[in-house]
Amino acid sequence: MRILITGAAGFLGSHLSDKLLADGHEVIGMDNFVTGNPDNIAHLAGNDKFIFFKRDVSNYIFVPGKVDAIMHFASPASPNPQSKSGYFNLPIQTMKAGALGTHNCLGIARAHNAKFLLASTSEIYGDPLVHPQTEDYAGNVDPVGTRAVYDEAKRFAESLTMAYHRFHNVNTSIVRIFNTYGPRMDLEDGRALPNLLKQALLGQPLTVYGDGGQTRSFCYVDDLVNGIIKLLYSKEHLPVNIGNPVEMTILQFAEAINRITGNKAGITYVDARSSRDPQRRQPNIERAKQILNWEPAVDLEEGIRRTIPFFKSKLGLA
Repeated sequence: MRILITGAAGFLGSHLSDKLLADGHEVIGMDNFVTGNPDNIAHLAGNDKFIFFKRDVSNYIFVPGKVDAIMHFASPASPNPQSKSGYFNLPIQTMKAGALGTHNCLGIARAHNAKFLLASTSEIYGDPLVHPQTEDYAGNVDPVGTRAVYDEAKRFAESLTMAYHRFHNVNTSIVRIFNTYGPRMDLEDGRALPNLLKQALLGQPLTVYGDGGQTRSFCYVDDLVNGIIKLLYSKEHLPVNIGNPVEMTILQFAEAINRITGNKAGITYVDARSSRDPQRRQPNIERAKQILNWEPAVDLEEGIRRTIPFFKSKLGLA
């Protein structure tokens, strides 16, 4: 197939590009580098099955030649208020990527009779009251909260995707992505893994907010990409959770990182963040198992060991 990936220079988009190219497809990469990193796709220069366009998907986009599938991954995603590329500091751009960007990509899918896959997020569940989260849970969300620019952009994108499927008969899929990690993560991303792994590799005490009792479930990027590609090939139109269902507290996670890295600096507790961080996050992946025959294969220790060389290189420790 000839596949358009928006956000191709991002963490997930670049790994998807690699996998699809390895599987024999042609990839059209698109990114405006607001959050994507050119280094993530530099190794693809000269690959005759990969072409790249620097574009903002919230503006009109044109793709020459045929398109068999569109995978819409373009959006700021970092919750770090200090990050210039996080959605707290790019609120309008985040909303536009979810609304106008999704609309533009769905228009291309309709014009080319192409498959459309939307990268949605576990954030659409908000601070969930149902645990673990199933795809039929509507969420506990705050539409005017500080995180809403990301959450509501993705919720709108899901609604628009289903409207195009139902009204225009566009072949669509929606993946709800849970916490993912691996090489090419932004070290300033603001999420738990880059924060804690960076501190551990620098020999610093790990910062845990509150009592560390909030939970997350961490999926290695290769597992996630395999699940997304299975969804791309499927006939499923309703949302599907892709993530690792192994839940742990942030404190347990910090302790595991210290053990794996050999960091002896311990843990420092600080006041809980004022933003409305979800307290529990765990995917129910029964639909992914049944529909896609997918579940994660890489455990946390192996995934972290695979990620460490990239972090060391970025920190000048390699």
